[in-house]
Amino acid sequence: MFRQTVIAAAIATMLIGAVAAQTPATAPAAAPAAAPDLQQQVSDIKGVLPKFAIPMREVGDRFQNMYYAAQGGNWALAAYMSKYMNGAMTPAKLTKPAEYKTWASFYSGTWQPVEKAIQAKDIKAFNKAYTEVVSACNGCHQAMGYGFIEVVHLKTPVDQGMNYKKASNPGDVPP
Repeated sequence: MFRQTVIAAAIATMLIGAVAAQTPATAPAAAPAAAPDLQQQVSDIKGVLPKFAIPMREVGDRFQNMYYAAQGGNWALAAYMSKYMNGAMTPAKLTKPAEYKTWASFYSGTWQPVEKAIQAKDIKAFNKAYTEVVSACNGCHQAMGYGFIEVVHLKTPVDQGMNYKKASNPGDVPP
C-alpha cells in the first residue's frame, strides 16, 4: 500500500510539473483510453476456451487408448486415460454449461462400471462396460442432434507411441 501511495505521489508531481512547463503553444496530452470492463474481459477469455467439440475429441482419443491399455494389462494407463478424459471436459463447464451437465451425468453414472472394472483390473467386466458405453455415447450423440458422430472401436490405438502392455496397477497413477 505504501509503495502505491509513493508511486501515485510521484506521478502527480510529474503531471503538475508537466502542466506548469507547458507553453500556450503546447497542446495537452490526450487522456489514456479506458480499460475494457471486466465482463468484456471475461467474455473474451471464454471466447478462446475450447467449447465442446475439441474436448470431446480428446475424450474419444483417450477412450480408444484406454481400451488397448486395459487389454494389455496396463491398468494404470487405463485409469490415467479415464481421469484425464473427464478432466478434458472441464472448459465446457464455462463454455457450454448445459452440455457439460449431460457429460457430468454420464461420467458419474453410465461411465462408472468402466471405472470400477479398471479399479478391479477385471477385463471381462471392462469389456462389457466398454461396449455398453459405446452404445450410450452413440445414443447421446443421436439425442443431442449429433447422430452423424458414431463411435466405433478402432483396430489400433490412437496413440501408437505408448506401451499398452506394460503391467501396472490402477493405483499407480499419481493424484
